[in-house]
Amino acid sequence: MAVELKIGDYVQGKKFASLEHDFKGEIEKVYENSVLILIKDFTKSDEPIVNEYNHRAVVRKGDAKLIKAAPKTAKTPETEA
Repeated sequence: MAVELKIGDYVQGKKFASLEHDFKGEIEKVYENSVLILIKDFTKSDEPIVNEYNHRAVVRKGDAKLIKAAPKTAKTPETEA
């Protein structure tokens, strides 16, 4: 069974296009089959490409490996005014 990825999860993404190495970052948005990752940890040689991508990459969910799940937030019941 696949892990459910959500906003705030820290993941590892596979290299693609001009990126020569894998990278790590935080999920900013979840789409149907992919996720938008804010790239936070990358190889120094990939810096020009990461900067060109504005530190973001869209990656297939199957290519994003969960490293650390986002902390669960407690849902507070809404009070009636």
